[in-house]
Amino acid sequence: MIGDLHTVVGRIKALLDAEGCWYESFEHEPVRTSEEAAATRPGYALHQGAKAIILRVKRSKRDKFFVMLVLPADRRFDAKAVKDYFKARDIRFASEAEVATLTGGIQPGGVPPFGNLFDLAVFATPQLFAVERIVFNAGDRRYSLAMRSADYRELAQPEVFSFV
Repeated sequence: MIGDLHTVVGRIKALLDAEGCWYESFEHEPVRTSEEAAATRPGYALHQGAKAIILRVKRSKRDKFFVMLVLPADRRFDAKAVKDYFKARDIRFASEAEVATLTGGIQPGGVPPFGNLFDLAVFATPQLFAVERIVFNAGDRRYSLAMRSADYRELAQPEVFSFV
């Protein structure tokens, strides 16, 4: 195991161990995109990737907040569906600095789909649960975890709505 991985990697593994969840892990070269990550995970296809995106939602000048969207790695989110769901005036990707602040230093591309670890509300699209197993970067661009999608749903407790 690489000794200098982000501490969130250990937190996620400890959570999965404590809950008795099946998982497997992959150490690999640093990746940033879903396509790069998929190439490092033997036995898993791009559509099984769980892509975590942090968005800033703006309803008004004073009403702004961050959320995490989780979707299959081969899909893109529908901005109109997301704006409509949150009754937002505007949405945008969190900046690299905002991601680092919100997650304790995790780089974009390494953000795990467990927004609850960062006090972020998590929203998943139903398509994420159409596969038995999902795989994701677990807090570091060099480390991935695969787990059952049903276990992920139980642990992360995302609000589910269609946004792809």
